[in-house]
Amino acid sequence: MFLESASRKGWIEVICGSMFSGKTEELIRRLRRAEFAHQRVEIFKPRIDVRYSEEEVVSHNANTIRSTPVDSSQSILLMSSDVDVVGIDEAQFFDENIVDVCRSLADRGIRVIAAGLDMDYLGNPFGPMPALMAEAEYVTKVHAICVRCGNLAHHSHRLTRNDRLVMLGEKDTYEPVCRHCFAELRAQEISEREHREREPEAEK
Repeated sequence: MFLESASRKGWIEVICGSMFSGKTEELIRRLRRAEFAHQRVEIFKPRIDVRYSEEEVVSHNANTIRSTPVDSSQSILLMSSDVDVVGIDEAQFFDENIVDVCRSLADRGIRVIAAGLDMDYLGNPFGPMPALMAEAEYVTKVHAICVRCGNLAHHSHRLTRNDRLVMLGEKDTYEPVCRHCFAELRAQEISEREHREREPEAEK
């Protein structure tokens, strides 16, 4: 995106994809360009994301940029006065009101750049991301590489047995996989779960 010199009219950009696809890397790149263009930038992330740092947005490649951790999307609106660009990382973890917040910021003439997972570990649309993508003027979908076959990956396969929707993790917890490998893995997991559920009955 080369939008730093565009006339001052607010808009929303969404960067989405699977784990390890470079979402945060691209977010940081755009925010750095805005700073280089002498624009006033504020970056926010959900307070629960403390995998690398409590007060920085950090990519998997260890690139960092200062940020403000917040508990709710409404805090972003309250803390974004007198800025040109607002960056939001891990947007999928915010409440549904994040869409209205981004819309309000854009209506005020602010460029909003939000990055997040478009699908959860089950392959379903993640939280507010679908609505945020629909609201955005610009949507960029980035891809990882499938660790199973080498094709483009856009699924985040969870490696641990945990049914919680929100579970922060790294390469020991998630792996990027393509559509076909994801379908095979999900079928295998369902089969194994059904087998485990039948075992107690067989022991009776």
